[in-house]
Amino acid sequence: MASIPVYSEKPAGPTAFAPYLDTVANIFHPVSGPVLNTYARFHGWKESMGLVQPGTVENLTREIQQVHLANWAFDGARADVAKVVSANPAFQLTHSFSLGSSTRPPAYNFGAIFANAKTFLQGGVDGSGTVTMRANQTWAPTDITKIQAQLTNKAGQSMLQVEHDHLGPHYSFSWKSMNPGILDGTGIHIASLLHSFSPRLSLGFETVIQHPQPAILETATSYVAKLTSLPNALEALTPTVPGQPAPFYPSWTATAQLQPSGNVQATYYQKLSDKVDVALDLQTIIQPASMLGPAKREALATLGAKYDFRMATFRGQIDSAGKLGMYLEQRFTPAFAFLVAGEIDHAKNASKFGVGIMIESSTMTQEEMIAAGMLTPV
Repeated sequence: MASIPVYSEKPAGPTAFAPYLDTVANIFHPVSGPVLNTYARFHGWKESMGLVQPGTVENLTREIQQVHLANWAFDGARADVAKVVSANPAFQLTHSFSLGSSTRPPAYNFGAIFANAKTFLQGGVDGSGTVTMRANQTWAPTDITKIQAQLTNKAGQSMLQVEHDHLGPHYSFSWKSMNPGILDGTGIHIASLLHSFSPRLSLGFETVIQHPQPAILETATSYVAKLTSLPNALEALTPTVPGQPAPFYPSWTATAQLQPSGNVQATYYQKLSDKVDVALDLQTIIQPASMLGPAKREALATLGAKYDFRMATFRGQIDSAGKLGMYLEQRFTPAFAFLVAGEIDHAKNASKFGVGIMIESSTMTQEEMIAAGMLTPV
């Protein structure tokens, strides 16, 4: 059999520019070499410290908000009706009704939600014609852009907010602009940075730049700190048994924020078990004497707890001003929930009470809902 000749390409020779490139590299090497070596050693030192991704300054007290009642309490009566049209991508229509509230008149809101792996879109319109929207776009696991807007016929209440979060391996940087002026840079701008200095400790700051007019510029900076419990080594070494819940290990998070006015906010969150969370928030109120009123030196402490049952979630809260509140979400079926909220202010001799329902329906079959994870197979 005749052999097939094999031709090999000869390596390309040096180009005419190679001597010049080598000369330029040799000129800058005494400066760039030590800089690059120092950066490599510094990067290796940071990696050896076991630094973690600390999250963003905006989500510094996210666990506290999930336990306390600020985002959950309501009064009067409310009803939320949702219809799931699709699970992947997620598409949902909502109707919200509320009446009898002591702080706002009866209202109706129609909303729609669309979401997939990288995009989240939410829009709504209420009975007065006010249109709201929110859009989140994940460009990469480290970069997220968020946009919020509101259009209304009420003077001064329409707004546009643009935000971008960059999540580095050991830090996070966020920039937020509210009603930004494209040409003159007016608006309210917020820049924040949170960096991990150890596996437990993260430090950062948040600067607010108020630029309502081209001739007016004011800045205010607050400083934040976050301390967490050490990751449990047993949690990573303990194997999980299929069909059985993973073992629970307690964890806690403490945060502190020093505001430009001198006020301090400190929080503490601990997960006592896989079903019980507790959260404590302490805020100081220091106000010098002015035309608005006398000097004030006060503090407010709020303690809350959240209990997750098989078909219900209960939140309770009490503060140092004598205010006691609760919120119960009881699910009778996966598609129907009953809500009860209440608050008693002993110092002001006032109380609030609210009831509500949540109804969810879907055009999907039972098999499609089980495949999407919306139902548990029997």
